[in-house]
Amino acid sequence: MRRVLAIQHTFAEFLGALEPQLEARGIGFSYVRPAVGEDVHGLPSQYDALFLLGGAHPAADPEHCPWLADEQRLVRAFEKARRPVVGFGLGAQVIASAHGAALSPVPEHTALFTTARALDSRDPVAQAVDGRRVLVMANGSARLSGEIEPIVAADDGTCIGFRVGALTYGILFRPELKPGMLEDMAMEEDRPVPEALGELIETSRALWGDMEETTGRVAAALVEALGLMDERRKMPVFPLAQGR
Repeated sequence: MRRVLAIQHTFAEFLGALEPQLEARGIGFSYVRPAVGEDVHGLPSQYDALFLLGGAHPAADPEHCPWLADEQRLVRAFEKARRPVVGFGLGAQVIASAHGAALSPVPEHTALFTTARALDSRDPVAQAVDGRRVLVMANGSARLSGEIEPIVAADDGTCIGFRVGALTYGILFRPELKPGMLEDMAMEEDRPVPEALGELIETSRALWGDMEETTGRVAAALVEALGLMDERRKMPVFPLAQGR
């Protein structure tokens, strides 16, 4: 079985609707939860991929995201080992910052349904959501650096999906979210939530059939693009420096 390391930042935001999609493809997952005091850890030799999940605060907020540097190092370690890396919401900001993006705590909330537009006709993930209604949720923002390639835009042209190289994706539209997860966000203690969260919950219930289909399409696209069902990649061998 392939195994994904999932970094979970809040109780409400886990792999959600993606869990059965991964399990059906023989892909398991292990959670690490820095928000409850667990150390951000994991070696690329132990896992086939790294997934960084959403969160309640911007990555630019050091009080609530003190583990940012640890996750940036983890992203770089998995990429160096040629292991796939995927970030959702907050996780996408972590990936962007690991590649030189400037983080900002504003806007406090981005939470809306929009029609996704593919910016890359060859990318499987971009094509999976092209023309479909998607839920975008994030706190704060990241100004993307030159090595980050936008692949999906919202109605207003804002980037909501990007790629770095062949094996790393950042996704601000949220295929893992379910109506029940949005309800859990509303009930999390001391969690700041967007004013329109109640409306988003009602809309997600009404659109749940389409959202499930989108989740399936995104899962299939990630598996294809990242080779998540392929034979495990061997760790590259790096020569040791010779002593003087």
